[in-house]
Amino acid sequence: MANKTLSDSHDEILRLQGMGWMKRKAIKVATITLRVNHYKDDNGVDHIDIDQTMTGGIPGNSERRTLDWTERENNDPLFGHVVGKSRRVKNLAEDIENEFMKKNWTEDTVRLGPVHAWVKSDTPKSGTTWVGEQIWGIEEINGERRYARHVHFIGPKGEVIDARLVYDYNKASLNLRTSGSSEDPESVTQYPRTPWNIVIRVKTQVASRYPGFYEKASRFLRYWRGPRPKVDLPPGIAPKPLLDVDLHVRGHHILLPIESRFLRHTRHLTNPWLFVILVVGYIIGFAFFARAQWFLTPPESFIGCTDVFWGANIACGLDGQQCTFDIPSFDFRCPAQCSRTILQNPRTVGDQQANLVPLIVGGGDSEGTYRGDTFICAAAVQAGLISDERGGCTTVNLLGNFTDFLPFSAHGLSSIGFPTVFPLSWRFSESTSLTSCADNRDFGLAFNVLVTCIVFFLLRPKAIVKFWCLVCIGFWHITLFSQPTGPPPALDDAFETFLPLLFISYGLWRVGFRYTLPAFKNAPIESSIWYLGPFWVGVLSNLTLDKIPIDRLVASDLTKRSGAITALVIIVVVVTVLVINQVRVFRKTGWLPHYLAWYIAGGLVAMVLALLPGLTFRLHHWIIGIVLMPVTALPTRPSAVYQGFLLGLFLNGAAAFGLDSILQTPAELRQDAVLGSDLPTFLTNSTNYNSSVPFANQTILWDSLPSDWDGFLLLVDDVERYAGAALNFSLASLNASLPHFFRLALTSSVGTVGTGDFTNAAVLFPNGSWVDPVPGASF
Repeated sequence: MANKTLSDSHDEILRLQGMGWMKRKAIKVATITLRVNHYKDDNGVDHIDIDQTMTGGIPGNSERRTLDWTERENNDPLFGHVVGKSRRVKNLAEDIENEFMKKNWTEDTVRLGPVHAWVKSDTPKSGTTWVGEQIWGIEEINGERRYARHVHFIGPKGEVIDARLVYDYNKASLNLRTSGSSEDPESVTQYPRTPWNIVIRVKTQVASRYPGFYEKASRFLRYWRGPRPKVDLPPGIAPKPLLDVDLHVRGHHILLPIESRFLRHTRHLTNPWLFVILVVGYIIGFAFFARAQWFLTPPESFIGCTDVFWGANIACGLDGQQCTFDIPSFDFRCPAQCSRTILQNPRTVGDQQANLVPLIVGGGDSEGTYRGDTFICAAAVQAGLISDERGGCTTVNLLGNFTDFLPFSAHGLSSIGFPTVFPLSWRFSESTSLTSCADNRDFGLAFNVLVTCIVFFLLRPKAIVKFWCLVCIGFWHITLFSQPTGPPPALDDAFETFLPLLFISYGLWRVGFRYTLPAFKNAPIESSIWYLGPFWVGVLSNLTLDKIPIDRLVASDLTKRSGAITALVIIVVVVTVLVINQVRVFRKTGWLPHYLAWYIAGGLVAMVLALLPGLTFRLHHWIIGIVLMPVTALPTRPSAVYQGFLLGLFLNGAAAFGLDSILQTPAELRQDAVLGSDLPTFLTNSTNYNSSVPFANQTILWDSLPSDWDGFLLLVDDVERYAGAALNFSLASLNASLPHFFRLALTSSVGTVGTGDFTNAAVLFPNGSWVDPVPGASF
């Protein structure tokens, strides 16, 4: 701790160094405490790290001295840009000329060698000119050993000032040793006895009791902490253009500067006005593509890939009264890639279940008749009326009851059969009155990829301009072409997402891109490869990652899809390897502790959120892009690849699904999966069903209501036929010559559950055979 009574005033030195009056007065009234850490690195070179703390624990200046007498540049927060070097003086009388700096040191300081620190202003950068020298050691003052510094300062106009700085020296800390000698006064770390320094005191005790362990632990921590002060990447890691070939092979010098020549021959294209022209042309061209994609067909004619005429289970009400249509036919337009839109949970059709496929029922008869709950666009692809790559238009003709929907396979899609009657069916008509039906997303993709290549290859604006080009082009491509939220896309929702997305994107620039993208300024060909390829893979992740059997990172999804857990393990291993490589490089810069502390804090926050009752922690892929972006803040090629992919992944999640919350309720995550509720029990079974009773007199029975439920719902042939509290249902209205499927659920008029899960289907065949439902629930 600085002793102001014994120390000389150094206010004039600070003034000549260019420090303002306010800072000088603040330093004058503050109590300054030094924390000194002296250690040797793996090469045996001495290091002295000094952290200053002002009154109240406010962090002050820091000094990082390497005692090898090598000049190093530093941007000091108080004194600006400086150049300094340090050493241990073995012969004080011969190595130091200034008498003031040589006198009054203790014998052990002279014998072991005090520290000599020399520093000067880096005039071209700082705008000031001065030179300062210091000798550090132990001096006996008024009969007490004290840590002191003798300062010899030369100002801008040749002003010479000698000053002594004296610090209170705590002898009790002499038992804290480093790898140096116990007699070395610089090997002692001095700390004031304040409560917040309890960690330091613990370190002192550990070092004194377990010196071997302390030395190994300190060496381990210093290794992972990295260099001090923090440094830029070594030249061997920082990117140099790979395409500027300069090789020596068997006495031959091969020089092929591809990047340099490309830069030279295209430098006239970097005129900012050309970029402005491209922006204007792009906006106009993109508007025409969007118009052709969505606005030449009547908006009421668009349908989505999952649109149907008949909803699942009870969606159409009792006897299907809510799913009646007054129009006999309907012209419609389907988007592209509907064959990829699949059921995420099992859907029951009769006694079968369709899962992870488009729902298509029927279509195998000579007239191509489909059941009412069939995905219309997927059926149109199967029927060959539209292209899966470009969508198209056709007409559907609605019918009433139809019996025996036949399965068939065509154009890579298979339907399932349904052998009984259903109250709504439909068929396709090849003629349609609609025009401009082709989906132009492939042309839009080619256009947008071409524009990003022109920006990166030829026009080469500033790095931040290239970044914003990627953000805007990627977002609007997803919104209007590759993964619109609806046909046609809701532009009001898109703009609602776009503004917060821009703020988040600027954060991604600050924590990642600004450290990497500018490093490839002189390698446009290379940067285009590293950034644009992964970027478009991320933007089109609905296609490029479609084969990975993971839809959402929640436990229920991982267990229901075959291969999901294996795929997750592989992804975790790959990400871990990539992160370890980034950690290795971060350690070389000295920034690893900074990033590690932030990720630990974020992990603790995530753990707290995951433990909140009634909510499920869900890591959306737009959040994954944000979380991983900071670890790419390195000017390396792998970081460029990661940044491109993560930015595309972030844009895909935000544009296609919105900025969904990281916490969601189980109901939001359930989609159309079963609830896990109580199930009713059929009393009629294969043992007691009496086929000798006339079919018109047959009645099926079920068990009484359990507690907390007040009614039943009965599906007959996937149509709601009964709702009430009765315990039986008459078969008199059914056709005895057809098989029939029965599924039963409990209902409650109290609470939020409403309708519970349905049982699996019990089957009654025309020959009088009753097949009991398999255990479990169905949807």
